[in-house]
Order: sequence, then structure tokens, then C-alpha cells
Amino acid sequence: MSSGFEIKKVEAMEILDSRGNFTVRTFVTTKAGIRDFGDAPAGASRGIREAVELRDEDGGVRKAVESVNYYINYALHGMDVRYQKDVDLTMIKLDGTENKSRLGGNSIISTSIAVAKTAARALGVEVFEYIGGFRNHTIPVPLLNILNGGKHAGNQLKIQEFIVIPLGFDSLKEALKASTAVYKTLKNLITERYGKIYTALGDEGGISPPLSKTVDALDFIYTAVKNSGYEDKIYLGMDAAASEFYNERENVYEIDGSKKTPDEMIDFYKDLADAYPILYLEDPFNENDFERFSVLQSKLKKVIVTGDDLYTTNAKYLKKGIEAKSTTGVIVKLNQVGTVTETLEFF
Repeated sequence: MSSGFEIKKVEAMEILDSRGNFTVRTFVTTKAGIRDFGDAPAGASRGIREAVELRDEDGGVRKAVESVNYYINYALHGMDVRYQKDVDLTMIKLDGTENKSRLGGNSIISTSIAVAKTAARALGVEVFEYIGGFRNHTIPVPLLNILNGGKHAGNQLKIQEFIVIPLGFDSLKEALKASTAVYKTLKNLITERYGKIYTALGDEGGISPPLSKTVDALDFIYTAVKNSGYEDKIYLGMDAAASEFYNERENVYEIDGSKKTPDEMIDFYKDLADAYPILYLEDPFNENDFERFSVLQSKLKKVIVTGDDLYTTNAKYLKKGIEAKSTTGVIVKLNQVGTVTETLEFF
């Protein structure tokens, strides 16, 4: 084994994420001095099947940092960064739990990412080339979160993300330029109605106006799209994150000032899809309701019904969703399952 690939040291530290919360940054250094790092991401809303974050009582991640600096550092010493699966399986075995709760999913994923990035650096290639191979790459259509609700904002909207999808453009540059125009128009519309103070941003950079009804948010965004001149090129989407407003005890969804049964939610989404150019709908039901996902997917043929909390980047639940025909789209997040290897196996 070349010293350029052999792990000499794994060490971690606390850093702040985009929300001002502590998270783990892990550095991996080879015996040749090649070094890179990985940060553990975290969502505001989390699926119940996600890998567990190891977090201190005060919100810090010192325990997770210790997991890296002691246990993981010792276990990975001398391993080859190019053998990602071997490295990840070593950490999974060392943890010994189904949800990575002993060492912490944040400790493991930050290390797993750092190993992949260090291997790419040692080989002199980009990370996307190292993981995806040396074939032609294309830039996908971006989904841009421009209005926030739910856990991402301080308003009364239950839907977590309202999204614009610039589909009818020849390049990413043109798509982003058009989407930026819509975003600026939306800010102006909100300012005219409520005042500039209500164009404050939510957790993920979208505007967070004082709205409480889903249709009001969609009206503002669709008006912004039309006023910007992109009515035929920009579509709408939503991340409902419905588990966050699902009342399990009553089996109802508390949204827009009322309580709706799962079947009423199907009609609710169908009415929205009929009224607006909605192309994308993420997590429309609670994370255990594969059946309702399937029913909705069969009714909304032109909408990409997508699972995030439904699957939590776990191959076992994806298989269940495929068998039930629950969705036509899936969200992939490394931190949900906890390693680069398990994320790749998800495909």
C-alpha cells in the first residue's frame, strides 16, 4: 500500500452549520500528508429512521468529536482511503447499532465523507469523478426553495418549502437567471402587501412572509412567475414535510387552520395540482403511510411524488416503496443513512 493512501490520523472538531447549530467536521490525513475534511449535515425536520446524531445536552457535539478522535481514529489507522466500503463497514461494525447511536451518525458520516474526499485528492481527481466515474456528466434541473414555512420559518404555514422549478431552459445559467428574477419579483410583491420587514428569510434562504394558507403562498409565487414572464417555463413544487403536522393520535393533518383526514389530504393535493402548475410534491403524508403515497401518486400523473422521510436513504424502505408504487421520485441524503457506501447502495 502506498503511503499516499494509508490513513495516518482521523481527527474531529466542532463547527457551526448554516443554522448556527454545532456539527462535526472530521479531517483525514494520510501518511503522505494528503488531507481533506467532511462535515456532518443535519436537517430541521428528521425522519424517525435516520441515523442518530450524537449530541450533548447543551446542543454541542463534543461526544461525537470524541468518538472520532478516539474510537474511529484508532480503528481506521493504516487503512487505505481508496477502499471506501472497507472503511465504512469498519465504522458500522465498531458502532454495532442499527441506527449508529453509539458512535453517532454525525461522527460516522463526517468521517466517511472525509475519507472519500481524501481519496479523490490523493488520486488527483474531483470528488464527483471519484464517486461517479469518468463519464459524461450533466447538470440536473435545480429545485429552488424560495418561500419557507413549517420548521424552516416563523410563520403559520405548515408546508415546509415552496419551490420553483426552471424546466424550460437550455442552460443552468439561464435557469438560475430566470429563477432569480422570480425571487426578486416575489420579494417585491411581499413588500407591497406587508412591508419590507416581512421579506426576512427562513432557515433555507426562502422568504418567510406572514402567511397561514397554502394557497396564499402559491398565489404569491405563481403571480411572481407570471409577472416575470416565465409562465410557460417555470413550474412549482412543495416539500410538505407532512410528518411535522400529522397528529398521530387523531390520524389527521393539522393544516391551514383545519384538521384533514388522510383521504381529505389526497383531495387537498389534487385540488392544488389542478389549480397551479405543480410538478413536484415531497413527503405529502407521514413517513409511515406508504399506502397513501401510492394512492396520491396514481392520481397525480403529472406530478413527481417524492419520498424523503419516507425512505431516509435506506435501501430497505426504498424496496418497500417500489413494491407499493409509492413514489416516482426519491431524495438522497448521506446523513440519513450514515455512510457514503450505504448511500451508493441505495441506488
